Amino acid sequence: HWMASIGTGLLLFAGALGALAFWSWRRRVQRLRYLRETPLPPGLYDKLRKKRPDIAPEYYPFVNRALRDFFAAYLLSGRKPVSMPSQAADELWHEFILYTRNYDRFCRQAFGKFLHHTPAVVLSRNYDRNVGLRRVWWHACKLEGIDPRNPARLPLLFALDAKLELADGFRYSLDCHGLREKNDSGGGSQCATDMRDSSFDGTTDGFGDSGGGDGGDGCGGDGGGCGGD
Repeated sequence: HWMASIGTGLLLFAGALGALAFWSWRRRVQRLRYLRETPLPPGLYDKLRKKRPDIAPEYYPFVNRALRDFFAAYLLSGRKPVSMPSQAADELWHEFILYTRNYDRFCRQAFGKFLHHTPAVVLSRNYDRNVGLRRVWWHACKLEGIDPRNPARLPLLFALDAKLELADGFRYSLDCHGLREKNDSGGGSQCATDMRDSSFDGTTDGFGDSGGGDGGDGCGGDGGGCGGD
């Protein structure tokens, strides 16, 4: 009888795990749909136009999608620390945050917690930034069906600034000959395939790690990244 009891217990435990996994998957799908489909606040692009007149209105849909890809990368990583790779998407994010109530409600629905702003960055000797950037690269590629280890093209989030020809934008290239810039200034063109390279900080942490449900963010508290604005 005790063997039967153990077997029944194991079955119940396995069933509970399966139910929990299904519930977590379903919640993530719902949150992903929410962050993809929820309209941004009215007037947001008017604010962006005044702040960044160098971004033509016809490119706003691309900026919108890129920012949502960034949000999706954060969600799909299990809400681990992320770094923003685009100046254009960062500007829209910053303007969105200024609509405090809208942004707070968006975060609670999409992530279950508040996502704090972190400045746009490129690979450097800063370990925390690099982890978050590699993580975003991985998920941005996956969202577009790109192999993050051997990309045939850039995901929108990493191609956006060059597409908009922003003077202060971050430009990524797949042709990396002579582009390896290891500095903290973020200037010039960046080698996209350096995301898989450990020479910046001795690791490739963040490259290819998975979210594992709606778990923690790795920095403690409600931080959406290791730092803020």
